[in-house]
Amino acid sequence: MSRFAAPIAEQIWDMKYRFKAADGTPEDLTVEDTWRRIARDLAQVEKDPDHWEEEFYTALEDFKYLPAGRITAGAGTARRVTLFNCFVMGTVPDSMAGIFDMLKEAALTMQQGGGIGYDFSTIRPKGADVLGVAADASGPLSFMDVWDAMCRTIMSAGSRRGAMMATMRCDHPDIESFVAAKSDAARLRMFNLSVLVTDDFMDAVDKDASWDLKFGEKVYHTVQARDLWNKIMRATYDYAEPGVIFIDRINAENNLNYCETIAATNPCGEQPLPPYGACLLGSINLARLVTDPFGDTASVDEDALSELVATAVRMMDNVVDISNFPLPEQAAEAQAKRRIGLGVTGLADALLMTGLEYGTDEAAAQTEAWLKAIARASYLASVELAKEKGAFPLFDAEPYLASGTMQRMDDDVRDAIREHGVRNALVTSIAPTGTISLYAGNVSSGIEPVFAYAYKRKVLLRDGGRTEEEVVDYAVQMWRDRMGDAPFPDYFVNAQTLSPKAHVKMQAAAQKWVDSSISKTINCPEDISFEEFKDVYLEAWATGCKGCTTYRPNEVTGSVLSVSEAKPQEEQTTAAEQNAEAGGEVVYMSDPLDRPKGLEGRTYKLKWPDSPHAIYLTVNDIVINGHRRPFEVFINSKNMEHFAWTVALTRMISAVFRRGGDVSFVVEELKAVFDPRGGFWMEGKYIPSILAAIGGAIEQHLISTGFIETEGSGLKMDPTMQMGSGTKPTAKACPSCGEFEMRMLEGCMTCASCGHSKCA
Repeated sequence: MSRFAAPIAEQIWDMKYRFKAADGTPEDLTVEDTWRRIARDLAQVEKDPDHWEEEFYTALEDFKYLPAGRITAGAGTARRVTLFNCFVMGTVPDSMAGIFDMLKEAALTMQQGGGIGYDFSTIRPKGADVLGVAADASGPLSFMDVWDAMCRTIMSAGSRRGAMMATMRCDHPDIESFVAAKSDAARLRMFNLSVLVTDDFMDAVDKDASWDLKFGEKVYHTVQARDLWNKIMRATYDYAEPGVIFIDRINAENNLNYCETIAATNPCGEQPLPPYGACLLGSINLARLVTDPFGDTASVDEDALSELVATAVRMMDNVVDISNFPLPEQAAEAQAKRRIGLGVTGLADALLMTGLEYGTDEAAAQTEAWLKAIARASYLASVELAKEKGAFPLFDAEPYLASGTMQRMDDDVRDAIREHGVRNALVTSIAPTGTISLYAGNVSSGIEPVFAYAYKRKVLLRDGGRTEEEVVDYAVQMWRDRMGDAPFPDYFVNAQTLSPKAHVKMQAAAQKWVDSSISKTINCPEDISFEEFKDVYLEAWATGCKGCTTYRPNEVTGSVLSVSEAKPQEEQTTAAEQNAEAGGEVVYMSDPLDRPKGLEGRTYKLKWPDSPHAIYLTVNDIVINGHRRPFEVFINSKNMEHFAWTVALTRMISAVFRRGGDVSFVVEELKAVFDPRGGFWMEGKYIPSILAAIGGAIEQHLISTGFIETEGSGLKMDPTMQMGSGTKPTAKACPSCGEFEMRMLEGCMTCASCGHSKCA
């Protein structure tokens, strides 16, 4: 019998976490094999590995403890990958040689599967003097473009693109250009952007005072602080970036502020880290720990919670010792501080099961209580590890106990730390869990509210046919199983029915007992006024949050799945009615169009220097609502050596084109292919392979027909029809499965259909 609560959970496991041989043969025959593989690998450093393997397996069983995706996919596979999700890289030197040394480090880190964060505030502003070469500096954004191009060509472990965070201080002379960078939909697509906001700046905003933009001791410009704040807010209102990081608060609240300074975060913001710091993540599934769900005595079993937390802390501490690291500096940093990021998922489901309405004072108080229990149990477990294995090397009791979460911690915990030390410098963080939450049975993600109670998902069958399956939230399915057709209680709310300030309230409640930070998205309605939108950030500042990320549907990044604000009351008979009542209107990709008898197209001649024969590439288009879009490709050449792969390639590309949506990712994938024998310079550009040349030719065709705007950009026009479906897409197309089901969760665009996420 399957241990999975829903078909989508098994599919996510098979696609992302199941260990398979190089030829695709499964090594993990069941999910129990996956749990066993992880438990055995993490127990190998213990004095009694057999005992701890069983303890670790019990924690993993039934999805109670969910290690982050890197651990679940990589532990016990003997593959040379890092088990750490992401890193903040070294401080970028303000020199050409130093900058490109950092670029090399970034590439090596991404190659092993790590996302990266950088502070670009250390690079002199555009137009500044470059001593010794009689030139003006090009500024940090020009180098960010180089990083962006590098990221687009490095395929990270698990066959997904790397994720990057770029930060810049609010007093850097180029901050206004940084804030406006994402207004160009084709620029810095591989980056998340956040402004490092200081306490002094927020004070200047409050007083409407002037604000100096400076580098070193030189003041380049002086602006009104409130005007700059409004520019940040307007950019975020219009195209969802940049985010805001309250950097002084982060450093003041850091347990390690006596031995490190933080200036950047990992790509999704939940881990503010020093240079070469790494984030090690895992989540307690609160939804699995509720006893008597929806009953009179419903509650989280706190004894079981404490026991599970203690085992999870030990597992994560062991990861520090068994993981590969892309760079020796990263290994040294991890060993010196042994920071971990234990968080939660399924919070909103747990609140539903215990009869609490997400966003209310009661729910916030319960969230704070649960997070305090986790923090307390984590530190006590880390003290026990310190007794057994030693405290982290940089532990210094008095400054440690005078900072961060320690100032609020119970006296018995503080006394234990003072006497015995602590193994892990920081223990809690709340990371994006979109994919692992689907894997765990579609529990609510992180501390986010339930996004939609249910939605329909199209599934491609092995015989090429298609079927639909309903994906139901874990708590909602439990309600159905126990209560049948009984209407939902009033406390059932979802992300679309909540006010932005309700989101902030929950984030602030959780932050009090989270050492690091929280990855959370505050979803705002499209029609929210700009003044009300700005108040969300001021509320986050006033209530103690360490940062704020919002998402408002917009033309640049697209909309999200539209959800009715009407509260669902009872199940209906038809799928469409049921889906609407459940709070989700989902648009599906249509079946491929039949080929018309005649199509217009163009043929391009490619001369690859390594081949005596030219390649002729034909791209045919179809017209939908007056817009040309690619429909099929053909590749011909006298060189029969490549006949098989060219036929396969044309069929694959044509099949993708006929599915519709934003298919520009095909170009990116082809252009990223490198030939191990080396490429060639062609028309002033280095082309790494013949496949990359084909990708470039297709890209130029898409530009010439108006399908995309410029090189490296996505879809130019929002298609008003999905290949003839007659319905306007309500979300962006997923780059992995192509379905229009991308939603913003925890700071990351996540696909509800296949679980694709840039961050998880």
